[in-house]
Amino acid sequence: MTARTRVLLLFLIDIAIIWFSIVTSYMFRFYDGISQEYMSQMLLFGLISTITFGGSLIYFGLYRRMWQYASIGEIVSVLKAIVVGAVLSYAIAYIVLPQRVPFGIEVRVMETILVLVGGVRFLWRVFRNERSRYKDTQTHTLIIGAGDCGTLIAREMMGPTFAHTKLVGFIDDSMNKYHMSILGIPVLGNRYDIPRIVKEREVHEIIIAMPSVSRTEISEIINLSKKTGAKLKIIPALNDLIAGKISVKKLRDVSVEDLLGREPVVADMNGILGYVHNKIVLITGAGGSIGSELCRQIAPFAPEKLMLLGHGENSIYTIEMELRQTFPELNLVTVIADVQDRSRMMDVFAGHKPQVVFHAAAHKHVPLMERNPSEAIKNNVFGTRNVADCADKYGIERFVMISSDKAVNPTSIMGATKRIAEMYVQSLDAASHTKFSAVRFGNVLGSRGSVIPAFKQQIAAGGPVTVTHPEMVRYFMTIPEAVQLVIQSGSFAKGGEVFVLDMGEPVKILTLAEDLITLSGYTPYTDIQIQFSGIREGEKLYEELLTDEESLGATQHDRIFIGRPNVISQHQLELEFKRLERVLSEDGEAIREVINQIVPMMPVVQAAIS
Repeated sequence: MTARTRVLLLFLIDIAIIWFSIVTSYMFRFYDGISQEYMSQMLLFGLISTITFGGSLIYFGLYRRMWQYASIGEIVSVLKAIVVGAVLSYAIAYIVLPQRVPFGIEVRVMETILVLVGGVRFLWRVFRNERSRYKDTQTHTLIIGAGDCGTLIAREMMGPTFAHTKLVGFIDDSMNKYHMSILGIPVLGNRYDIPRIVKEREVHEIIIAMPSVSRTEISEIINLSKKTGAKLKIIPALNDLIAGKISVKKLRDVSVEDLLGREPVVADMNGILGYVHNKIVLITGAGGSIGSELCRQIAPFAPEKLMLLGHGENSIYTIEMELRQTFPELNLVTVIADVQDRSRMMDVFAGHKPQVVFHAAAHKHVPLMERNPSEAIKNNVFGTRNVADCADKYGIERFVMISSDKAVNPTSIMGATKRIAEMYVQSLDAASHTKFSAVRFGNVLGSRGSVIPAFKQQIAAGGPVTVTHPEMVRYFMTIPEAVQLVIQSGSFAKGGEVFVLDMGEPVKILTLAEDLITLSGYTPYTDIQIQFSGIREGEKLYEELLTDEESLGATQHDRIFIGRPNVISQHQLELEFKRLERVLSEDGEAIREVINQIVPMMPVVQAAIS
């Protein structure tokens, strides 16, 4: 049926409703029979009403609306059209007809037309919605959270846009809501009833609509829900909903980060402002995962100048364009340089005179550095020495080095080089006006070297997902969380500290792989297989955050601690560095022997290499 045909049909139905309303109103008024005089009046009044009501319906656009999307606006339009039509018809009839139309008839006519004209249109909406609902297989959806957010999501999903979705119910922990209905949708139970309800109602999709609930509770709900096999979606936390109302458009798939259950970092904004605002800030490795996030989080504090230094021009260009769009007033300086080039570093510091340095440039991939130990030393050790020496020489205020938990009792070349870099930074602090510090943390989710992107690629390819060892565990943080704590640590630095971030509970890599497969809508070991590839060079089953000789002290922040290791003298380190320089061109075994003299490595690495 064409649009023109539908409009014509609807207009004819409205004319029939007008005449039906007038005839029945006269019949109810004169239930013992309509006299000839009133019969003539009824016919003339019918003609007048057809013209006035019909014109009013056209004027108020009731034939230009899509009634399958009808809402309050359409109800108001119908009401206006009928009232105006009734007033005009009665006024014209009063003037034209010889005998006044009884007022009761006019009221009844208006009421009947209002009910029938509005009713026909909303019945059309119901018919279209129900027909579209059963056109395809429906997605049975369960909403967790029967509060304001859940109600808004449900209201939106009950519209014709989501005709393929059937809301089977709500889940809420409030006993007051149990067995109640919201928008006609029942509250079926609490979080512990989720597995049972999913099975009974054949739920395909679960929406977690609890943006104000703590991350710990969200993690518990996800863990209960992921066992059901239903697809999980979530409304972001309230602090993520910066603008706009809560909407289905804000829904996203549940991620591994949600499973960590870690509460948002609460930063001391005044402390950070005190050492970053109106300062010239240099970030090395600014194109990497950590470096680029440092740029994003420091930019809002309005530094006098933000310097982005990196070796890869593409990554630096990408973060520069992002920052220029987000912070158009920010004074940005991009520097393409290699931290291994000492003279270039001196030129950069002499020319721009930075006041705060975040040193994030490093080689971090453990197996790659095992196979290329000289590059790990040149970048992680000598590169750090170059930047730190420049910071000391040009009297910058603070130097914060990004370290790794792999620096603790290292079994790898990468870990050992990061530990040596920590030691050098601490040795400089003893005789420098610059406040040198290092921040040590574990793996970050979503970084280029993280297992998450690798797992996602393997899942997208249909598997198998490869895990090195069933008992492998790691500490994990999100990139924004880690970087925020790094910046906060810089405000606590008095010089010489190694700050250790609270990484929460260690996560088994096998569990991480299983969760990611589940959250991707597959069943581990059935849809996607998991294979064990064996521990790679330099890896160990678990990581540590403190060496044996370190003690842990508290700071003003409950997620940041201080480890105070024994500091080797700068003079002694320089002698060891000369030995390292001499063996850089030799084989890996000679390099490891010298490294072992500086930082004894655990035997695991030697066994793995041999």
